Amino acid sequence: MTVDIVLWGFITRYLDLITAGGHSFVPTLLGAVLLWDFLTRVMQGVTMAFFEDVWSRNFLNLFATPLSISEYVTGLVISSIVTSAVGLLVMFLVAALVFGLSITTYSITAVPFLLVLFLFGIALGIAGSALVLRLGPSAEWFIWPVPALLSPFAAVFYPLSTLPAWMRGIAHLLPPSYVFEGLRQALAGGGFPLRSLAEGAVLCGIQMLLACWFFVRIFRYAVRTGLLARYSAESAA
Repeated sequence: MTVDIVLWGFITRYLDLITAGGHSFVPTLLGAVLLWDFLTRVMQGVTMAFFEDVWSRNFLNLFATPLSISEYVTGLVISSIVTSAVGLLVMFLVAALVFGLSITTYSITAVPFLLVLFLFGIALGIAGSALVLRLGPSAEWFIWPVPALLSPFAAVFYPLSTLPAWMRGIAHLLPPSYVFEGLRQALAGGGFPLRSLAEGAVLCGIQMLLACWFFVRIFRYAVRTGLLARYSAESAA
């Protein structure tokens, strides 16, 4: 992730040099990279904690205890909070010290949008873990590229208006598209983007509930059909 910050930091510095009008690309491009990497780290914080239980052959042992599914998912979320917070701090320090990105550029506006990104990353991680639980350990390779596949639709670096109609339809289903559209509006002096925040937050809340429901549904299916035991055996093979 730090490599991404360094790479895009030099790209934004180059763009600042060759463009006229004194416009700075640091908050719009480098800030977007930082926020998207934060979302990616949040998602991977959940899935990595889940995968480590699989790799250590500890998954079946966990659910042989009185541990409830809600407690297990809460543990995944707490693990993601810790790892993503550390990652965000490191990335921001690099961006601030090397390329001059200042948190005051976004002010308090960024806080609720950051929360939306965090919750969407958690939802992706929970849904991805459920998918691997259903399909088996080998399916984990389908989960790693998910953020990269979603980024063209999320309008991370460009307005939604630049996308073709079919891509905009998908983008409107993704909370990050509202986050980045709203932050660009705020940086352009368009005031606090309350509508973008509200739409993104509502959509994110719905998807969070669906992800949790999906995980619980898959887990109960795995217990009922004996898939959980076969799953653990496959990871041990």
